[in-house]
Amino acid sequence: QVQLVESGGGLVQPGGSLRLSCTAPGINLDSYAVGWFRQAPGKQREEKGVACLGVSEGPTDYRDSVKGRFFISTDNAKNTIYLQMNNLAPEDTGIYYCATGRRWIVPCRDYVMDDWGKGTLVTVSS
Repeated sequence: QVQLVESGGGLVQPGGSLRLSCTAPGINLDSYAVGWFRQAPGKQREEKGVACLGVSEGPTDYRDSVKGRFFISTDNAKNTIYLQMNNLAPEDTGIYYCATGRRWIVPCRDYVMDDWGKGTLVTVSS
């Protein structure tokens, strides 16, 4: 089981940026599909990923609402998954979870992910 730990969340004004990080010790990220998923306030975690990246830094899949603003990447040397979030809007508010899995589908879905972090809260508000 992969122990994932997210960080980087916080309060940001609309139009601002944040970079989320997720450490994944002990695994070769090139062998895993990785993703970020969101749980909006008062709602369940969304089944479709916000941003996902296939095995060996392969294909990406982004929700339409974040295309061109969010970017997912990995640094295998640091065992870290990133989510760069730019031009944030209030509707981006939520708890962001990172996840890893051995399978890849498009669109990216939570049920193909095997391991999850506990989440980091992002609040976009003026």
